[in-house]
Amino acid sequence: MKRGERSREAIVAAMFALVGEGVLEPTAERVAARAGVGLRSVFRHFADMESLYAALDARLRAEVEPRVAAGEPRGALARRASALVAQRARLFERIAPYKRAANFQRTRSAFVAARHRALVALLRADLARWLPELANGPDALADALELATSFEAWDRLRSDQRLTRERAQRAVERIVRGLLVQSGR
Repeated sequence: MKRGERSREAIVAAMFALVGEGVLEPTAERVAARAGVGLRSVFRHFADMESLYAALDARLRAEVEPRVAAGEPRGALARRASALVAQRARLFERIAPYKRAANFQRTRSAFVAARHRALVALLRADLARWLPELANGPDALADALELATSFEAWDRLRSDQRLTRERAQRAVERIVRGLLVQSGR
């Protein structure tokens, strides 16, 4: 690997690590220091912070998209609903610091806003994959289940309500099962 490629990779790795540690808005200076490169190197490899966000996103997507596609929806509705919630819990625990940072940047970054919309669409499609019965039900049920299994709901339980992962997962599962039972499913 050439030195330029190593520097670029070190910069992306530094950004990934900083955001993973909970830094919502890493500065170019902080990224450069973590990567062990000069500030000019950051902007030599990335024209602006948007392009660095894009590189961070590509790295995260490569890890996350297979997690979303993982699991085979099998069995009765209640079993699939539980498996979906467990899958989301694992996913959201992994992406939490990156999603929080993205939410912080979303109003200032067209790229980050577009990636948020793409994630929402991906999760909506995954919900339909796990619970195909929703296609034949009232839209309000699918809408409520999408909200209940969203990152935003998960993050509120974990961050604002300070629930453990297990307790948050049980809460989401209870909501999902309750919505399904209430709808007669």
